[in-house]
Amino acid sequence: MENTNWLKQTPDKPLFPDLLWSRPENKRQAGKLLIVGGSSHGFATPATAFVAAAKAGIGTARVLLPDSTRKILGTSFAEAIFAPSTPSGSFSRQASAELLENAEWAEGVLLAGDFGRNSETAILLDSFLDKYSGQVTVAQDGLDYFLGPSSKLVNRPNTVLVINLGKLQKLAKNNRPSTPVLHSMNLYELVTVLADWTNSCPATFITKHADNLVVASGGKVSTTPERAESNWQTVLAAYASVWLLQQPQKPFETLSTATCAYAMK
Repeated sequence: MENTNWLKQTPDKPLFPDLLWSRPENKRQAGKLLIVGGSSHGFATPATAFVAAAKAGIGTARVLLPDSTRKILGTSFAEAIFAPSTPSGSFSRQASAELLENAEWAEGVLLAGDFGRNSETAILLDSFLDKYSGQVTVAQDGLDYFLGPSSKLVNRPNTVLVINLGKLQKLAKNNRPSTPVLHSMNLYELVTVLADWTNSCPATFITKHADNLVVASGGKVSTTPERAESNWQTVLAAYASVWLLQQPQKPFETLSTATCAYAMK
Protein backbone atom coordinates (compact mmCIF):
# COMPACT_ATOMS: atom_id res chain seq x y z
CA MET A 1 0.00 0.00 0.00
CA GLU A 2 1.42 3.37 -1.01
CA ASN A 3 2.20 5.87 1.74
CA THR A 4 0.81 9.18 0.44
CA ASN A 5 2.66 11.10 3.17
CA TRP A 6 6.02 9.91 1.79
CA LEU A 7 7.60 12.20 -0.81
CA LYS A 8 10.84 11.26 -2.55
CA GLN A 9 13.43 13.56 -4.09
CA THR A 10 16.93 13.38 -5.53
CA PRO A 11 19.59 16.12 -5.67
CA ASP A 12 18.79 16.75 -9.33
CA LYS A 13 15.01 16.60 -8.79
CA PRO A 14 14.08 18.51 -5.61
CA LEU A 15 10.50 18.36 -4.44
CA PHE A 16 10.20 22.13 -4.07
CA PRO A 17 12.58 23.69 -6.63
CA ASP A 18 11.11 27.19 -6.22
CA LEU A 19 12.55 27.32 -2.70
CA LEU A 20 16.05 26.89 -4.11
CA TRP A 21 15.74 30.19 -5.96
CA SER A 22 13.70 32.27 -3.52
CA ARG A 23 16.31 32.79 -0.83
CA PRO A 24 17.74 36.18 0.24
CA GLU A 25 20.37 37.48 -2.14
CA ASN A 26 21.56 40.26 0.14
CA LYS A 27 23.79 39.10 3.00
CA ARG A 28 22.16 41.62 5.32
CA GLN A 29 18.82 39.91 4.77
CA ALA A 30 20.16 36.35 5.04
CA GLY A 31 19.64 35.98 8.79
CA LYS A 32 21.56 35.69 12.03
CA LEU A 33 22.49 32.33 13.53
CA LEU A 34 23.92 31.54 16.96
CA ILE A 35 25.95 28.32 17.10
CA VAL A 36 26.53 26.92 20.60
CA GLY A 37 28.86 24.13 21.65
CA GLY A 38 32.32 23.07 22.61
CA SER A 39 34.30 22.38 25.75
CA SER A 40 37.96 22.36 26.70
CA HIS A 41 38.07 18.78 25.35
CA GLY A 42 36.98 19.75 21.87
CA PHE A 43 35.32 22.41 19.74
CA ALA A 44 35.66 20.99 16.23
CA THR A 45 31.89 20.46 15.94
CA PRO A 46 30.80 24.12 16.43
CA ALA A 47 33.68 25.21 14.19
CA THR A 48 32.53 22.80 11.48
CA ALA A 49 28.97 24.05 11.88
CA PHE A 50 30.15 27.63 11.44
CA VAL A 51 31.89 26.81 8.15
CA ALA A 52 28.84 24.85 6.96
CA ALA A 53 26.48 27.71 7.87
CA ALA A 54 28.57 30.06 5.74
CA LYS A 55 28.34 27.64 2.81
CA ALA A 56 24.60 27.35 3.37
CA GLY A 57 24.26 31.12 2.95
CA ILE A 58 23.89 32.59 6.42
CA GLY A 59 24.11 36.35 6.71
CA THR A 60 25.89 36.52 10.08
CA ALA A 61 26.87 33.83 12.55
CA ARG A 62 28.28 33.85 16.04
CA VAL A 63 29.78 30.89 17.91
CA LEU A 64 29.29 30.73 21.67
CA LEU A 65 31.98 28.66 23.40
CA PRO A 66 32.87 28.07 27.06
CA ASP A 67 35.64 30.40 28.18
CA SER A 68 37.83 27.38 28.90
CA THR A 69 38.56 27.42 25.16
CA ARG A 70 39.73 31.03 25.08
CA LYS A 71 43.40 30.26 25.77
CA ILE A 72 43.43 27.56 23.09
CA LEU A 73 41.78 29.71 20.42
CA GLY A 74 43.35 33.06 21.27
CA THR A 75 42.29 35.57 18.63
CA SER A 76 42.22 33.06 15.77
CA PHE A 77 38.41 32.80 15.69
CA ALA A 78 37.01 36.31 15.36
CA GLU A 79 33.37 35.18 15.46
CA ALA A 80 33.79 33.34 18.77
CA ILE A 81 32.27 34.71 21.96
CA PHE A 82 32.73 33.16 25.37
CA ALA A 83 30.59 32.26 28.36
CA PRO A 84 31.47 30.96 31.84
CA SER A 85 32.67 27.38 32.11
CA THR A 86 32.94 24.74 34.81
CA PRO A 87 36.30 23.64 36.25
CA SER A 88 36.13 20.67 33.88
CA GLY A 89 35.82 22.99 30.87
CA SER A 90 32.13 22.69 29.88
CA PHE A 91 29.46 25.39 29.96
CA SER A 92 28.40 26.28 33.50
CA ARG A 93 25.00 27.42 34.73
CA GLN A 94 26.40 30.95 34.87
CA ALA A 95 26.52 30.96 31.05
CA SER A 96 22.75 31.47 30.98
CA ALA A 97 22.86 35.26 30.58
CA GLU A 98 25.27 35.15 27.63
CA LEU A 99 23.35 32.33 25.98
CA LEU A 100 19.98 34.07 26.24
CA GLU A 101 21.36 37.47 25.21
CA ASN A 102 22.95 36.08 22.06
CA ALA A 103 19.93 33.90 21.30
CA GLU A 104 17.76 37.02 21.34
CA TRP A 105 20.18 38.65 18.89
CA ALA A 106 19.87 35.67 16.55
CA GLU A 107 16.95 34.41 14.47
CA GLY A 108 17.88 30.79 15.06
CA VAL A 109 20.04 28.79 17.48
CA LEU A 110 22.03 25.66 16.68
CA LEU A 111 23.07 23.53 19.66
CA ALA A 112 25.82 21.94 17.63
CA GLY A 113 27.64 19.60 20.00
CA ASP A 114 30.94 18.84 21.74
CA PHE A 115 29.26 19.81 25.02
CA GLY A 116 30.65 16.83 26.90
CA ARG A 117 28.78 15.21 29.75
CA ASN A 118 28.32 17.69 32.57
CA SER A 119 25.49 18.21 35.04
CA GLU A 120 25.80 22.01 34.94
CA THR A 121 25.62 22.02 31.16
CA ALA A 122 22.50 19.87 31.41
CA ILE A 123 20.88 22.42 33.73
CA LEU A 124 21.92 25.28 31.41
CA LEU A 125 20.45 23.72 28.27
CA ASP A 126 17.27 22.61 30.03
CA SER A 127 16.74 26.12 31.39
CA PHE A 128 17.47 27.65 27.99
CA LEU A 129 14.72 25.65 26.31
CA ASP A 130 12.31 26.75 29.03
CA LYS A 131 13.07 30.44 28.50
CA TYR A 132 13.68 30.68 24.75
CA SER A 133 10.77 30.29 22.32
CA GLY A 134 12.61 30.81 19.04
CA GLN A 135 13.89 28.35 16.46
CA VAL A 136 16.30 25.74 17.83
CA THR A 137 18.18 22.95 16.01
CA VAL A 138 19.92 20.28 18.09
CA ALA A 139 22.53 17.77 16.95
CA GLN A 140 25.31 15.47 18.16
CA ASP A 141 25.77 15.23 21.94
CA GLY A 142 23.44 18.18 22.49
CA LEU A 143 20.70 15.60 21.94
CA ASP A 144 22.01 13.37 24.73
CA TYR A 145 20.59 15.67 27.40
CA PHE A 146 17.06 15.23 26.04
CA LEU A 147 16.64 11.56 25.16
CA GLY A 148 14.74 10.65 28.33
CA PRO A 149 10.97 10.50 28.97
CA SER A 150 8.89 13.64 28.29
CA SER A 151 11.67 15.10 26.18
CA LYS A 152 11.45 18.86 25.83
CA LEU A 153 12.68 18.59 22.26
CA VAL A 154 9.86 16.30 21.11
CA ASN A 155 7.16 18.52 22.56
CA ARG A 156 8.66 21.90 21.64
CA PRO A 157 7.53 23.88 18.56
CA ASN A 158 10.19 25.47 16.30
CA THR A 159 12.55 22.59 17.05
CA VAL A 160 14.59 20.42 14.69
CA LEU A 161 16.41 17.28 15.79
CA VAL A 162 19.21 16.12 13.48
CA ILE A 163 19.60 12.68 14.96
CA ASN A 164 21.18 9.36 14.09
CA LEU A 165 19.12 6.19 14.21
CA GLY A 166 20.61 4.96 17.48
CA LYS A 167 19.60 8.09 19.38
CA LEU A 168 16.25 8.18 17.60
CA GLN A 169 15.64 4.64 18.81
CA LYS A 170 16.32 5.67 22.42
CA LEU A 171 14.20 8.81 22.11
CA ALA A 172 11.31 6.81 20.67
CA LYS A 173 11.58 4.15 23.37
CA ASN A 174 11.28 6.80 26.08
CA ASN A 175 8.68 8.99 24.39
CA ARG A 176 6.69 6.65 22.12
CA PRO A 177 6.97 3.16 23.61
CA SER A 178 4.05 1.71 21.61
CA THR A 179 5.92 2.22 18.33
CA PRO A 180 9.60 1.32 18.69
CA VAL A 181 12.22 2.45 16.19
CA LEU A 182 14.48 -0.45 15.23
CA HIS A 183 17.70 -0.68 13.22
CA SER A 184 16.15 -3.65 11.43
CA MET A 185 13.31 -1.53 10.02
CA ASN A 186 13.15 -0.99 6.31
CA LEU A 187 12.77 2.54 5.04
CA TYR A 188 9.01 2.26 4.53
CA GLU A 189 8.51 1.17 8.13
CA LEU A 190 10.59 4.06 9.49
CA VAL A 191 8.76 6.56 7.28
CA THR A 192 5.42 5.25 8.56
CA VAL A 193 6.48 5.59 12.21
CA LEU A 194 7.82 9.11 11.71
CA ALA A 195 4.77 10.28 9.78
CA ASP A 196 2.52 9.04 12.58
CA TRP A 197 4.76 10.45 15.32
CA THR A 198 5.03 13.94 13.83
CA ASN A 199 1.27 14.05 13.40
CA SER A 200 1.03 14.32 17.17
CA CYS A 201 4.19 16.26 18.11
CA PRO A 202 5.43 19.66 16.88
CA ALA A 203 9.11 18.79 16.48
CA THR A 204 10.83 17.97 13.19
CA PHE A 205 13.16 14.99 12.82
CA ILE A 206 16.02 14.64 10.34
CA THR A 207 17.73 11.27 10.37
CA LYS A 208 19.50 8.82 8.07
CA HIS A 209 18.52 5.24 7.24
CA ALA A 210 18.88 2.79 4.37
CA ASP A 211 21.07 5.16 2.32
CA ASN A 212 18.57 8.01 2.64
CA LEU A 213 18.29 11.23 4.57
CA VAL A 214 14.82 11.42 6.09
CA VAL A 215 12.90 14.60 7.03
CA ALA A 216 9.69 14.22 9.06
CA SER A 217 7.47 17.15 10.00
CA GLY A 218 3.73 17.62 10.50
CA GLY A 219 2.86 14.07 9.45
CA LYS A 220 4.79 14.29 6.16
CA VAL A 221 8.11 12.65 5.31
CA SER A 222 10.63 13.26 2.54
CA THR A 223 13.62 11.13 1.64
CA THR A 224 16.79 12.06 -0.23
CA PRO A 225 19.59 9.66 -1.23
CA GLU A 226 22.41 10.20 1.24
CA ARG A 227 25.89 11.57 0.71
CA ALA A 228 28.80 9.60 2.18
CA GLU A 229 29.98 12.12 4.78
CA SER A 230 31.15 11.24 8.27
CA ASN A 231 30.04 14.52 9.86
CA TRP A 232 26.67 14.66 8.11
CA GLN A 233 24.82 15.49 11.32
CA THR A 234 26.82 18.65 11.99
CA VAL A 235 26.81 19.92 8.42
CA LEU A 236 23.17 19.09 7.75
CA ALA A 237 22.15 20.68 11.07
CA ALA A 238 23.83 23.90 9.94
CA TYR A 239 22.04 23.79 6.58
CA ALA A 240 18.72 23.09 8.31
CA SER A 241 19.22 25.99 10.73
CA VAL A 242 20.11 28.49 8.01
CA TRP A 243 17.34 27.51 5.62
CA LEU A 244 14.66 27.45 8.30
CA LEU A 245 15.45 30.88 9.68
CA GLN A 246 15.40 32.28 6.14
CA GLN A 247 12.15 30.54 5.09
CA PRO A 248 10.25 29.58 8.27
CA GLN A 249 6.69 29.57 6.92
CA LYS A 250 6.70 25.98 5.61
CA PRO A 251 9.11 23.91 7.72
CA PHE A 252 8.58 20.59 5.94
CA GLU A 253 9.12 22.07 2.49
CA THR A 254 12.04 24.21 3.67
CA LEU A 255 13.87 21.44 5.49
CA SER A 256 13.33 18.98 2.65
CA THR A 257 14.87 21.53 0.29
CA ALA A 258 17.71 22.24 2.73
CA THR A 259 18.47 18.51 2.73
CA CYS A 260 18.48 18.54 -1.06
CA ALA A 261 20.82 21.55 -1.09
CA TYR A 262 23.11 19.71 1.32
CA ALA A 263 23.14 16.69 -0.98
CA MET A 264 23.89 18.91 -3.98
CA LYS A 265 26.91 20.67 -2.48
